[in-house]
Amino acid sequence: MAKKVVATLKTGTGKQFTKCIKMVKSEKTGAYMFKEGIIPNDHVKEFFAEKK
Repeated sequence: MAKKVVATLKTGTGKQFTKCIKMVKSEKTGAYMFKEGIIPNDHVKEFFAEKK
């Protein structure tokens, strides 16, 4: 099933999106968490620029 999803993202409209993973430090505990999302290519810089 995973192969089907990956193949879909590589063809057609999937090329317009990017999966981004950002490491964010929690203010309460001090531990690091990962924030991830599939976003349009033109919003990648905004995703990494935002604080939370």
